[in-house]
Amino acid sequence: MRKPRRRLSRDRLPFLHLLPNMITILGLCAGLTAIRFVMMGRYEFAASLIIFAALIDGLDGLIARRINATSQMGAELDSLSDFLNFGVAPGILIYQFALTGMRDLGWLFVLIYVICCCLRLARFNVSREEPQGVGRPHFTGVPAPAGALLALVPLFLTAEGVLNLRQMPWLVGPWLALVAWAMISRLPTPSPKAIRIRRDQVAPVLIGMVVVGGLVFTRFWLLMILLSGAYVITLGYALITRKRSGLPDPQ
Repeated sequence: MRKPRRRLSRDRLPFLHLLPNMITILGLCAGLTAIRFVMMGRYEFAASLIIFAALIDGLDGLIARRINATSQMGAELDSLSDFLNFGVAPGILIYQFALTGMRDLGWLFVLIYVICCCLRLARFNVSREEPQGVGRPHFTGVPAPAGALLALVPLFLTAEGVLNLRQMPWLVGPWLALVAWAMISRLPTPSPKAIRIRRDQVAPVLIGMVVVGGLVFTRFWLLMILLSGAYVITLGYALITRKRSGLPDPQ
């Protein structure tokens, strides 16, 4: 006599549904390990781990939507991970890298950056369920991962040999504060959802991807400088366009 099949309990989930949270935790491990390497004085390796966390950020949410595994816990876990990866870790890295000579003033710049990152993420959490406005999708203020990469620009420039900013904390501190302001500003910043590629643009985009891939393995820090510079240009363009149009800041 055949035994009846056991039904799955409603409390049980397929292992695949844990994948988004596992990716989030992987990014969290990268951020925590970055702090460890900062304490060891291996600043470039720590920056690489933060960049890795930024690259996989958003992948968890994308996969969760694809496999219908979104959850409130996953969203909160992602936000907490972002705060450590793109707020705490870059702040500690830049302080140890260039701001220790400024003593308390250098730490004040770090506090400003980390708190602004926390406020940026809190605002995102609150507005996450709000309906999207009319027009192209955009972020309000610089997202935390982009803010972390901008905060690391002094390290990129030093690692590439363009400028030794470890000896210029009076430039690094204000730059960190400027990035902090950009994160909590009401400036509309580019969103990947707004990117549209026409058919006649496919070939140039593929060539650009090949160039980027080559730079990853040959001049990685130069690539990060170029990407950061391009992002700053888009921010400046967004600010100028809004000022000229006279449009009110988004609420």
